[in-house]
Amino acid sequence: MFQEETKKYKCLEKELRLIFVELPKFNKSLSELKSLTDKWIYFLKEAASFDEIPESLGEVGEIEQALNIANFINMSPEELEIVENRGIAMQDERGRIAYAEQQGIVKGEAIGIVKGEAIGRLNQAIALVKLLITQRFGEVSQEISSQIESLPLADVEDLVKVFLSFNSLQDLESWLQERL
Repeated sequence: MFQEETKKYKCLEKELRLIFVELPKFNKSLSELKSLTDKWIYFLKEAASFDEIPESLGEVGEIEQALNIANFINMSPEELEIVENRGIAMQDERGRIAYAEQQGIVKGEAIGIVKGEAIGRLNQAIALVKLLITQRFGEVSQEISSQIESLPLADVEDLVKVFLSFNSLQDLESWLQERL
């Protein structure tokens, strides 16, 4: 950098700066680090002594990434295997979660379709029962109509089957009382 500035060499990249430092002579403490250059020099000098990255250095993502790489390089083969296995396990778990989410969406859509079909069948069965009752016994009260509409699909289907055995509206009312 000194030669570039004093002899006016043209730098190929405006953002490229070479800085030469004698690490033993760099004596700034962590609290004195202000510039990005100071933080990098401090990192280079002290990285081996870090148990975890200091907060002021962690603000620079590249320094944090460099520390993670340095920690990775210093691991024993057993530690590397453990880290790799944990990474594989985490990736497997992410895959399981993604698969479960996809299956949940697919099943949710299928349940919605089935429920829609069931509701359609229920409405058709209720309409059929009301039509049969009206044709056989005439108009029925709102109470009987509401009771029929509140029946589950299985009971409405049973009502269609037994309806022809009713001799009067009273038989229908008795049957509904047994179901509700």
